[in-house]
Amino acid sequence: MEAMVLFGAFALLILLSVPVGFAIGIATLISLSLFSDIPLVLITQNSITGINSFPLMAIPFFILAGNLMSTGGVAKRLLNFASLCFGAITGGLGMVTTVACMFFAAISGSAVATTSAIGAFMIPAMKEKKYDVGFSASLAAAAGTIGVIIPPSIPFVIYGVVTGTSISDLFIAGLIPGILMGVVLIIACYILSKKHGYKGTGYWPKPREIWISFKDAFWALMAPVVVLGGIYSGMFTPTEAAVVSVVYSLIIGAFVYKELDLKGIYKALYDTIVINGITTFMVGLSMAFASYLSLQQIPAAIAGTLLGITTNKFLLLLLINLFLLGVGCLIDNIPATIILSPILLPVVVKLGMSPITFGVMLTMNLAIGFVTPPYGINLFVASAVGNISIGGMMRYIKWFLGALFIALAVTTYIPATTMFLVNLLK
Repeated sequence: MEAMVLFGAFALLILLSVPVGFAIGIATLISLSLFSDIPLVLITQNSITGINSFPLMAIPFFILAGNLMSTGGVAKRLLNFASLCFGAITGGLGMVTTVACMFFAAISGSAVATTSAIGAFMIPAMKEKKYDVGFSASLAAAAGTIGVIIPPSIPFVIYGVVTGTSISDLFIAGLIPGILMGVVLIIACYILSKKHGYKGTGYWPKPREIWISFKDAFWALMAPVVVLGGIYSGMFTPTEAAVVSVVYSLIIGAFVYKELDLKGIYKALYDTIVINGITTFMVGLSMAFASYLSLQQIPAAIAGTLLGITTNKFLLLLLINLFLLGVGCLIDNIPATIILSPILLPVVVKLGMSPITFGVMLTMNLAIGFVTPPYGINLFVASAVGNISIGGMMRYIKWFLGALFIALAVTTYIPATTMFLVNLLK
C-alpha cells in the first residue's frame, strides 16, 4: 500500500505537469504523513545530507566546462575537423554531426548540452545542403544522447554516489557503449542518406588540408584526453577532473582560440547556475524519496516481486529494460537514477550483472528517453534549433531509436561491452 500511494501520487503529480522536483517532494510528504510516525523534517534532513557530497560537486563544474567550450570555439573546431574527414561520404554531414557529438560528449557530460552545442552548428549546415530538416534535427537529438554515456557523464556521477559504485570505473565502462551508440547511428545515417539521396561533398581532402585542420582542432581534441587521461591515470579524481576541465576550457577559449570574452564567460556562468539550481533541487528531494523507500524496505519487496515473475535472466533483463525505457519517456534521468538504482540493483546483482554494467545500462535506457515523447528533452532542443515541430521529426527518429535499441541490447547482454576496459585497466 505504501508503495502504491508513493508511486501513485508521484505519477499523478507528473501527469498534472507539476515540476519533477516538487512532485518527488510532495509524494514523499504524503506517504510519510499517512504511513509512518517519522517526523516530516526527515525530508529536509535527507535532502541536505544527500547533496552534501564531494563527488556531486563534479556536476556544476562539468556543466560549466561544457558551456565554456560551446562558446569558446571548441565545438566549432571539432565540427570543422570532422567535416573535413567525413564530408565526402554519402550522408557525410550527418556522420559529422554524430562524430562531433561523440567528441563533445567527452567534454560536457550532458545530453542536452551536446545536442544544443552541435545542433546549433550542424542543423543549419545540413539544411543548407538540402538535407530534410526533420532528418537533421532527429539525428542531432539522437546523437546528443551519447553525451551521458561517453565519459565524463553527470548521470554516472549520480549513480556512483547513490550506489557506492566507483565513478572512475563507470567512466571507463561507458567508453565502448558510447562509441557503439555512435557507430550504429552512423550506419543508420548512411542507410537513410542512401535512401533519400543525401550525398556528400564528393571532395576528398589532401593530407596537408587534414593536417592543417587537425592542428587548428588540436587543443579541442586534447580536452577529453586531459580530463579522462587524468582520471584513468589516477592523477586526479572525477570531481577534480571537472575543475581541471573548467580551467582548461577557460585557457583554451580565452587565450588559445581567443573567442571566449567576458560576455561569453558571463553567459556560461549564468546558464550553469540555472541548470545546476534545478539539478541540485531534484537531487536533494530525490535523495529524501530514496531514503523513505529504504526505510519502508520497498526496494526489497519490489526485487522479490520481479524475481518471482521469472527466473529467466534474458526475460527479466528485457522486462527491466522495457520498464526503464517507459520511465525515461516520462521523467528526467537524474531523479529516475536516484529512485530506481536502489530498487533494481539488488535484482540485477542476483542475476549476476555487475553494478558497473547496470549503471551503464540504466543510464543508456534513460538517455533514450531524451528522444522519446512526451519528455524527450533532446527533441525539444533540436526542434527549437531546427525550427521544426516534434511531429515533423517523428518520420526519422524511429530509425535512430531502432539503432539505439541495438546498442542497448548489446550493452545489456554482452558484459564485455562494459567490463573489458575496466578489467584491462585494473
